[in-house]
Amino acid sequence: MSYAMVKLLLTIIDIYWWILLATVVISWLIAFDVINMRSNAAYSIWRWLNAMTEPLLGPIRSVLPSVGGLDISPLILLLIMQFVRDLIASSANAYAFG
Repeated sequence: MSYAMVKLLLTIIDIYWWILLATVVISWLIAFDVINMRSNAAYSIWRWLNAMTEPLLGPIRSVLPSVGGLDISPLILLLIMQFVRDLIASSANAYAFG
């Protein structure tokens, strides 16, 4: 795997990490009524973030047991993403120095 491809994959994972983090923070702000969801801009951002994260969070939520109203699926996804990121980086290093 070329250096450019590895760098691209790691960058995509990093960008998705930030998107997931933004989704979590905005969901908290919505839950505490800090963000007014009647605003078109806020609703559009929320819909976009959900569209980006739900394809990966949905399957995790369907497998996880209920934890008293606490959604830990973003945490699980962040851990999986970190594992995949480290796996790609270490594989690229092993290939480069192998």
